[in-house]
Amino acid sequence: MPSFASRLIAWQRRQGRHHLPWQNTRDAYRIWLSEIMLQQTQVTTVIAYYERFTQRFPTVQALAAAPLSSVLELWSGLGYYRRAHHLHTTAQSIVNDCGGAFPDTQEQLMTLPGIGRSTAAAIAVFAFDRRAAILDGNVRRLLARHYGIEGFTGLPAVEKTLWALAEKLLPKQHLETYTQAVMDLGAQICTRSKPLCGQCPLRSDCVAYGQGRVHELPTPRSGKAPMRRDFCLLILRRNRHVLLEARADRGIWSGLWSFPEGEIRKKSHDALAALIRERWGLTLTEAIVQPVMVHKLTHRTLHMTPILATVSGRLRNMTGREARFFLLPEARQCALPAPVRRLLPQAFP
Repeated sequence: MPSFASRLIAWQRRQGRHHLPWQNTRDAYRIWLSEIMLQQTQVTTVIAYYERFTQRFPTVQALAAAPLSSVLELWSGLGYYRRAHHLHTTAQSIVNDCGGAFPDTQEQLMTLPGIGRSTAAAIAVFAFDRRAAILDGNVRRLLARHYGIEGFTGLPAVEKTLWALAEKLLPKQHLETYTQAVMDLGAQICTRSKPLCGQCPLRSDCVAYGQGRVHELPTPRSGKAPMRRDFCLLILRRNRHVLLEARADRGIWSGLWSFPEGEIRKKSHDALAALIRERWGLTLTEAIVQPVMVHKLTHRTLHMTPILATVSGRLRNMTGREARFFLLPEARQCALPAPVRRLLPQAFP
């Protein structure tokens, strides 16, 4: 039987992806950008963001020179915003500490913010033709199923086994094609749900397929259900403007603009009026409580109650955070979390 690697390489040449916008290049900047964007995000979602990003910031120097607010603006809606913060910090490190050139080894790349072992390997392989193994989510799933590896793949012992296997399977030749193949097979065939085992070039000796355990492996994470958080989003409107507040540089939506939050147990007119007066010195004239919006994150579920509030008076911000009123075209240009962007039209009936 042909080897694991040779079957993957042959499959990639026939059926793998060859025309994604970050392929067919040795530009480490573009490869790095795509790898960061693809972390926990599907290819179909990433393509449009990647193309807009490279148009605005065509080089690592352009990205490093840009204000963080511009980076977050283009990242808005892609989620996992810590990636954007790391992206900006790493670009500045490459320009300031590396002479504007990416390190060309996996070990050196791993010293940069937000670049882990697998991402560093992908950059080293595709940009510099280095020999390195990747182990992203798709590859973890593929190896766990094919070799019948038990246990949650994020556990240190299981992860160690998978890394050793990933290193052992590296072919002596055609490493770039092989690396693309293990990612593509996991993304297109060996998917998390509804895998296309009948089209898989590895099914003849796949342990999970042979034992009828494809939907059991890899072993899911055990643990508590995502934490639930309930709060209100205050959509404060004044003379065709809406109030947005800059969020802190930590926690969810770090560094983005958002409608202010309110922990209002009694959503009464008086309670809301007191809060708005205390925080911003504004007078509440009308308030409409909207249906709850649910937004799921990795480790928590947000239950947000939007409150459309018409206010008057001069803004006197007493929150310690930057806050100001925006017209709709201005607000749309801000870096906004996806739920806030969806709610924005409600502020301008």
